[in-house]
Amino acid sequence: MSLSKRITERIVQQVKRYQGILADAKNRDISESDTVMIIANMLADVLGYKKFIEITTEYSIRGTYVDLAVKVGNEVRFLVEAKAIGSPLKDAHVKQAIDYGANQGIEWIILSNGAIWQVYKIHFKQPIEKTLIYEVDLLNINPKNQQLIECFGNLSREGFTQSSMAAFCQQKQITSKFSIAAILMSPPMLMALRREIRRITPGVKVDEELLKTTLQYDVLKREVVDSDDAKQVSELFKKASRCITKAKAKDMSEPKKAAIIPLPPMVPPPVEKSLENLSEVPGEGGKPPNSHLAK
Repeated sequence: MSLSKRITERIVQQVKRYQGILADAKNRDISESDTVMIIANMLADVLGYKKFIEITTEYSIRGTYVDLAVKVGNEVRFLVEAKAIGSPLKDAHVKQAIDYGANQGIEWIILSNGAIWQVYKIHFKQPIEKTLIYEVDLLNINPKNQQLIECFGNLSREGFTQSSMAAFCQQKQITSKFSIAAILMSPPMLMALRREIRRITPGVKVDEELLKTTLQYDVLKREVVDSDDAKQVSELFKKASRCITKAKAKDMSEPKKAAIIPLPPMVPPPVEKSLENLSEVPGEGGKPPNSHLAK
């Protein structure tokens, strides 16, 4: 998405300011409630939401409470589950945050301890699924980092829309380490790799299955090929590949319609006026024009 200069400068300047605040808070090992206060202020100062109007603490969800909710008008844009700045974010925390969103029907969730921000998208399927679309450690990043600006720009009051968030999610998914790993091990890429090896070393026979095994166990990290996220991405690629194959098969099976070229309007050919025809055409006074020749 395209952000205005004003929004970009605000994000950069405020992130830089809060890096000092967060570093001090981590050194003092502040509590979870104090961390929530810092995150609430960041939602206002960095992302541009209105304090006390659009930022709600202890947002009620079916008898329980999530730490923060950002609501503009009647729309809850996203929920924030916060932990103390000294606490590492764990899978149990992720599940807790996702459960809050699933119970409320809200698809965008942030899990944060102030320094680390994780942005999740919930997929309302059976069972509920989630995708980590962005993670950043604010204590170890340049405030001018383009991915950080893009993420916070999409979450900002001015930039947030369902379509922009969906596009950002899709972009991060297709360029994630899991997607790149899945693409590298796909049949077309293995075939291309095999061709390139044979081009460099003519006469050497290379099996595609061997290349796949080498990539999976020796080249790529195990996390990007064997984790739950990797398996989820692999399934998405398989479904996409099947859809493309079906579309191509359907296109080939349908008869091609011949192009219809419009013809110019038919113009009757000119009539050749022979003497015989002319003799039948009335002249002045109703007489044939050549009647004097017959005398």
